[in-house]
Amino acid sequence: MASITVPILLLLQTLTLTLASSAHPAYDSGAASCDLSAAAGGLRPDRREEYDGGRILDITHFYHRDMPSWESDEGVGQFLWLPKSMKNGSLANNSEMRLPTHTGTHVDAPGHVFQHYFEAGFDVDTLDLHVLNGPALLVDVPRDKNITAEVMESLHIPRGVRRVLFRTLNTDRKLMWKKEFDTSYVGFMKDGAQWLVDNTDIKLVGIDYLSVAAFDDLIPSHLVFLEGRETILVEALKLENVAPGIYSLHCLPLRLRGAEGSPIRCILIK
Repeated sequence: MASITVPILLLLQTLTLTLASSAHPAYDSGAASCDLSAAAGGLRPDRREEYDGGRILDITHFYHRDMPSWESDEGVGQFLWLPKSMKNGSLANNSEMRLPTHTGTHVDAPGHVFQHYFEAGFDVDTLDLHVLNGPALLVDVPRDKNITAEVMESLHIPRGVRRVLFRTLNTDRKLMWKKEFDTSYVGFMKDGAQWLVDNTDIKLVGIDYLSVAAFDDLIPSHLVFLEGRETILVEALKLENVAPGIYSLHCLPLRLRGAEGSPIRCILIK
């Protein structure tokens, strides 16, 4: 028995050391700050949310292991590894990443909720970049309810507006900064989605949590938005400290052919 146990223990020890050596130094301690300045001789990068004197605003959440993940209390967890490290003798640092395509700030394609669209290839690589880039209106939604037809009508969004970012109670509650998934987030009810499709010219809908649709109307609202393949949904936007108004919006998803969702980088330009 001992002759079998020892090799197994050695194998487990080797595996543990291998995994530890490949853990990414930015995240292996569980810290989201990515502060490596002590190990880099005091060098410290300048991480910003605003650029060009505040004219450019980054409204994308940075990825970290404690950001919320759909229907999970554990957050995203480790998603970044460093299998090849200069510290361990490699010629260059080469990271690897693994995470769901609907993590953090991301975009939905029609194939997300329609199987025939998925099979036909309506993926994120087919989304219209003209819709994803252009003038956008940031509005504050009444804080005491989901986005219903009544709420949509009360916002008085004029015809001709094609891109709207909806800031809700989700931002006030800082839900995207909490590890545990919260089903009480604010989102569109089916009648609110239908009112938007029928009564506005909006083709891009942005919101400040992991889903544009309220948890209780999750699939029905998505079906309304995505059935016509004209409306693009951008979810989990970072809208703190941004004044309501009109901006130039720029959102670019990864060109993931075959994928019904993708991480996306979004900025606003005043």
